[in-house]
Amino acid sequence: MIFRQLFEPETSTYTYLLGCPRTRRAILIDTVASEVEHYLALLDTLQLRLVYTLETHVHADHVTGAGLLRERVGSKAVVHRDAGAPCADLMVTNGVVLETGDLELEVRHTPGHTSGCVSYVMADRVFTGDALLIGGCGRTDFQQGDAGQLYDSISRQLFTLPPDTLVYPGHDYQGHTVSTIRQEMQQNARLGGGRTRDEFIAIMRQLNLPYPKHIDAALPANQACGLGGSQVRQG
Repeated sequence: MIFRQLFEPETSTYTYLLGCPRTRRAILIDTVASEVEHYLALLDTLQLRLVYTLETHVHADHVTGAGLLRERVGSKAVVHRDAGAPCADLMVTNGVVLETGDLELEVRHTPGHTSGCVSYVMADRVFTGDALLIGGCGRTDFQQGDAGQLYDSISRQLFTLPPDTLVYPGHDYQGHTVSTIRQEMQQNARLGGGRTRDEFIAIMRQLNLPYPKHIDAALPANQACGLGGSQVRQG
């Protein structure tokens, strides 16, 4: 598999490029609109054809590049059916398997940060978006957030994966690039060490996080696959 982990520094967003060496078909997970030219240049360098752009959820902190990439190269935008993005070409549900050449990704519905959050599972890794972060998790105080639901999603859909499964999150603010399910079950500050559901809900209620500064522009844009609403600078 061809694999690249790309980083947009203003929003600390990770985008993932997955390519099939045999068919030269590729997937991008959680694109950022300001990075579209970089993605296209990388695809060209690697001689890959972009087939899908996958979203882990409708983002509140940056605008997706899915719509721009669809216009440029004909890729198909993929979101969960509960994401609230009718612009997408493919609405997926829990358990759907996406195939691109020899690549297979299983969709796991992991709501709680938003109602339409998904994680994408491969044989040795999982792309968790904002549901499970390295040492933390996504906030649950806006955009259909529900702390109890997020706890259930992580404990049932992610912590049941093999312990050595690599965890690739949607963001990281401390310079971390990858974790494992075992590490998160043991060390995650909000969920690890056997924390109970009630303990987790109490932690999330006490965070008192500021209102996301770009949500009012990013949400309407992302509900239109990055082509609607105000185009904010990624950050």
